[in-house]
Amino acid sequence: MTNSVRKVAAAAATAVLGAALAGCGGGAGAPDAGREARMGTPAASAPASASAPASASAPAADSGSPAASPQAGAPAKPPTMAPGPNGLTPVFERAKQQTDKTVALTFDADMTSDQGPRAADGEHFDNPALISTLRTLKVPSTIFMTGRWAEEYPDQAKSIGTDPNFEIANHSYSHHAFKSPCYGLPALDAAAARADVDRAFAAFRQAGAVNTVPYFRFPGGCYDDQALRVLSTAKVTAVQWDVVSGDAFAKDPGAVAEQVLSGVKPGSVVVMHCTRSAAPVTEEAVQRIVPELRKRGYRFVKVSELIGK
Repeated sequence: MTNSVRKVAAAAATAVLGAALAGCGGGAGAPDAGREARMGTPAASAPASASAPASASAPAADSGSPAASPQAGAPAKPPTMAPGPNGLTPVFERAKQQTDKTVALTFDADMTSDQGPRAADGEHFDNPALISTLRTLKVPSTIFMTGRWAEEYPDQAKSIGTDPNFEIANHSYSHHAFKSPCYGLPALDAAAARADVDRAFAAFRQAGAVNTVPYFRFPGGCYDDQALRVLSTAKVTAVQWDVVSGDAFAKDPGAVAEQVLSGVKPGSVVVMHCTRSAAPVTEEAVQRIVPELRKRGYRFVKVSELIGK
């Protein structure tokens, strides 16, 4: 392990303490086996029986040109996965077809329901420079957005959600926990958790975002079978990851880039963040990650294309 990767690991450990304050968990979800989410660790495996994809086609995307998703107002139906045992919400972490050199960069736009005063005082939970860089580099991406973020930045949510380069997925409304403990985040009961998902989708619609997909990422990545049961009626696919960028609270963009580049495999899902206050070096890291992965022959796609494989 290089010194720079050690720095990312150390920063990730610090993030466990800070996540309760920033509302920006980045650990891996764990099924009922009792494994707790940890910032900076590989994503835990989803229940094996919950990973059979449905036979739906995914929209095409091209790493060297804007993604070939439909324009605003006419989105194609995105692929989802078949329910798991007893109707549990399925969990996706990495494409089954692992020979095609595709990779999905995903960005969590985190903001908890009670962080409005901090935003009013000037804290930035958005990252316009990152979105601009993704557009300039023509990187199709999936943004996992909280409903509260969409309410705080409706113009940005609409801009992202009407750009064919992006798709918006659900990261809850409040960024409260669907499983406890989870980085000190307040926990929702089953009824509140289910309503939280609907409220986020409603916030996207209110902002004018139309390129939304029926995918959900648990706040902090924390989940168990009970959380998967709660989501079952929402008809979404839960999306985790297999590559942790370590960008949350990181100070060294080179170390973040190195951690991503060392972890990416064909079909990978990379988790990063779209919040300046909690992930200040992400945009600079992306500028290093994208050309290097393209040099290695990788093509960037949205999660919807990976799920369709």
